[in-house]
Amino acid sequence: MANVEITDVKKSYGSQSVIENANVSIRDGEFVALVGASGSGKSTLLRMIAGLESITDGKIFIGGRLINDLPAKDRDIAMVFQNYALYPHLSVADNMGFSLQIRGIARDEIKKAIGEAAEILGLTPYLHRLPKQLSGGQRQRVAMGRAIVRNPQVFLFDEPLSNLDAQLRVQMRQEVKSLQQRLGTTSIYVTHDQIEAMTMADRIVLLNHGHIEQVGAPLDLYDRPANLFVARFIGSPSMNLLEGSIVQEHGQTLVDIGDGISIALGQNVPIESDTKVVCGVRPEHLNVAEGSSTLNINVSAIEATGAESHLHGAIGRHRATLVLGGRRRITHGGSIPLTIDAADIHLFDQKTGRRFDSTMRM
Repeated sequence: MANVEITDVKKSYGSQSVIENANVSIRDGEFVALVGASGSGKSTLLRMIAGLESITDGKIFIGGRLINDLPAKDRDIAMVFQNYALYPHLSVADNMGFSLQIRGIARDEIKKAIGEAAEILGLTPYLHRLPKQLSGGQRQRVAMGRAIVRNPQVFLFDEPLSNLDAQLRVQMRQEVKSLQQRLGTTSIYVTHDQIEAMTMADRIVLLNHGHIEQVGAPLDLYDRPANLFVARFIGSPSMNLLEGSIVQEHGQTLVDIGDGISIALGQNVPIESDTKVVCGVRPEHLNVAEGSSTLNINVSAIEATGAESHLHGAIGRHRATLVLGGRRRITHGGSIPLTIDAADIHLFDQKTGRRFDSTMRM
């Protein structure tokens, strides 16, 4: 086990920059998810840590050792891939022990390591089977078993669950997290699925076109997104973002979002009048008003998930979504009066996209 330090790391292909000044400090035993859309640079960063991609500039340390020029085989890491990368002609046991065989480890030690890993992963009954005789989830367990037997300092996961169906993905992400906690091995996990990252990681590194937008615990990114990109990316359904201008009236600070609609931020919030802002509210933080309100959502579509309903529509000229718990009898085209608690409002600068710091919980 070891910490991982990524310092001012850059990656370019000619004039095309893929990673820009990445700085991340990963603690010993921590589970960190690299998250972002396709093309964000998350897999490239992982492959540089693994030694499968060269580093254009910067430094990467594992356990205090500079690894920039070390070949992949000497970095004491184990990688689990999206496509399992199993040898189809080898049994489960031989797939799991292959890397130990080529390192010249004694046969008894290999057998012991395979047995222990198989017990952890529930693979003992399948050790003599070929990969084609296994389900997708079992193949992924074999891939993880192959990583475990190496007893590396760091596990690297490159979207390992993306080939599985939805139900199995939920089960496997619980198993991967439980396994990592049991072994205590530093783990770096790449995914484009923010729900996967939120439920598994100790901390999230959110990338956007090679730039790190925010690093923090999952709920830090959810509760205090640093900018509009983070606000849009984290959360499902995504945050409602209502553009407007700051208005100061009678000691109250409001956001005028047009069409005669204003949202109260509280008393004397220190932002100048006429400042162009984006008022962010998560769908689950919109509250149904008991009586009439100047703030309404006009519903155009309803998604009933069973446990809750997602109501899509508009607040004035702004697209918006409201999440309601339980089952409600609501018709398309209806209008629902709303209230918003000022403590649940996130405020961003329209020009820069950055979060405002104020006396509110933002």
